[in-house]
Amino acid sequence: MVLVTIVLSIFSLIPASPTGEGSVRENASLNTEFSLIVSCIASRFVLMAWLTPHQLSYPGASESIRTTKLPTPACEDMICAMNDSTISRRQFLQRALGVGAGLALPDLAFAGAGPKSVAGVVTWYTPGSHGDVLFSKILEGWKGDGGPGPNLRLASLYVDQFPQRDMARRMAAKHGIPIFDTIEGAVTAGTNTVPVDGVLSIGEHGKYPFNEKGQQLYPRRRFFEEITAAFEKHGKVVPVFNDKHLGPVWEDALWMYQRAKRLKMPFMAGSSLPVSFRHPDVSIPIGSEIEAVVGVGYSGLDIYGIHTLELFQTFVERRRGAETGVRWVQWLGADEMWKAVDSGVVRDDLLKAALNAVPKRDKRKDVRKLRGKGVGLFLFEYVDGLMGAVFMLPGLLQKIGVAVKLEDRPQPVVTYAAERVEPHWPHFAYLLKAIEKMIHTGQPSYPVERTLLTSGILDRVLTSRLLGGKKLRTPELEIKYNPVDYPHAPRPELTPRSG
Repeated sequence: MVLVTIVLSIFSLIPASPTGEGSVRENASLNTEFSLIVSCIASRFVLMAWLTPHQLSYPGASESIRTTKLPTPACEDMICAMNDSTISRRQFLQRALGVGAGLALPDLAFAGAGPKSVAGVVTWYTPGSHGDVLFSKILEGWKGDGGPGPNLRLASLYVDQFPQRDMARRMAAKHGIPIFDTIEGAVTAGTNTVPVDGVLSIGEHGKYPFNEKGQQLYPRRRFFEEITAAFEKHGKVVPVFNDKHLGPVWEDALWMYQRAKRLKMPFMAGSSLPVSFRHPDVSIPIGSEIEAVVGVGYSGLDIYGIHTLELFQTFVERRRGAETGVRWVQWLGADEMWKAVDSGVVRDDLLKAALNAVPKRDKRKDVRKLRGKGVGLFLFEYVDGLMGAVFMLPGLLQKIGVAVKLEDRPQPVVTYAAERVEPHWPHFAYLLKAIEKMIHTGQPSYPVERTLLTSGILDRVLTSRLLGGKKLRTPELEIKYNPVDYPHAPRPELTPRSG
C-alpha cells in the first residue's frame, strides 16, 4: 500500500501533456497504463526512471539540450549534453515502465494507436539486404509472409542504386509506394511539408568505394545531410534511424551526431545484434562490477567489426558508473595479439570461454595459427581503466560472442548473438521494434551515444592499423552516457499493427 501511495503521489505531480494531436487518445489510455505500472514496478524503480535520464558529456561541453521542435543553431563544435528534463505523463509512464524487468513497454507506449508513416532512404533494396530485412517487414509483416507486422506504414522511398536484383520497384508497385528521385522528395512525400512521422536511413549494401583504411564509404552522411536539410527547409523535424554505424569515418560520425543535437532531433543508430537472440539468453544487471571482458567476431573488419563492438558495448556499458568513454585504442595483428594474451594484458581464460561458446567453421583449426589481413585484436582502454579486447577471427568463427567476468560471480557470463536466418532474419524485427517505439513516442529506445562511441572506436582502430599498429590517444572518444534497460529478442513481443 505504501508503494502504491508513493507512486500515486509522484504521478500527481507530473503535468499533463499539452493539448494537441493524439492528446485525447493519450488521456483515455493513461489509467490503464498507470495501473500496470503500479502492479508491476516498485516505487524505487519509478523514482530511478524519473531522476536519471540519459546524460552525455564531452570535454569542453557547457550546454544541455532537450528534444523539442526545430531550434536555433547551437552546439556545432562539441558533443552536447542531452537532458530531457521536460517530459509528459505518457513519457514518464514509458520511462518508468522501462525499468520493469522484461515488460513489453514499446507496445503499451502506443497501444491502440494507428500506424505511423515513415520515409525510407536506402542505398539499394535487394533480397537479403538491410533494405529488405527492414522495409519488407513494414510492408509484409515481421516474418515477411504477409502476416502481422510493425505499427508503421512505409509512405515513400528514395533508392540510390538499382542493381540487377533490385526489388524496390517491384515492392513499391505492389504496395502503392512512390519512389522519388531525391531524398527531399521522399521526406516530404512530394509535398511542401514533412508529412511523415519518421525516417529510416539505410546506408548499407551497394557499390561504393573503399578508403585506405578499408572502410566502405557508404553515403550515410550525405543521406543524413539531405534528410536534415529537408527538415530545416520545411521547419519540422521527426525521428530518424541510421542503420549500423555513423560515418563510417569519425569526422562524419561526429558531424551527424552534432547535427542531430543541434536540431534537437530524436535519433537512433546501430547494429541489430544488441537486440538479437542470444545463446544462451543472458544479460548482466546495470551497475555490475565488471572485472574483465573479451569479445570475439568474424568477417570483415569494417562490416562486422561494428557488429562485434556493438554487442560488446551493450554489455560493457552496464558496468558500475555507466559509460565513461575510451582513452586510447590500438590494432594488434595476428602475431602481436598473442603477446597481449600471454603477458596478461588480455585474460586468456575469458578468450577461451568466448571461443568455446561461439560456433566455428572448423573446430580443428588452431586459433593461434590463424593468419590473414583481417585477423587481429582491437585493444582499447576505457577512461575508468577497464580494458577492452575484441578479437576479429575471420575464417574461424561463425558468430559474434562476448565473455564478461563479474566480480561477484565465479564463472564468466558468456553468450553469442544467434543471427538467425529464419523467419526472414528475425533479429531485424527486434531492431525494427525499437525503431517503431521511437517513431511513436518521439523518444529514442536506447542512447545513440553507444553507436557514436563504437563508430569512433572502429574508425580509430582501423587508423591504428593503417599506421602499423600505433597506439592512438582518443580524447574525442571520452564520451559519457547512461545505459537503459532495453530488452533483446524474444522481447518485447512482436505484436501486430493497429488500425
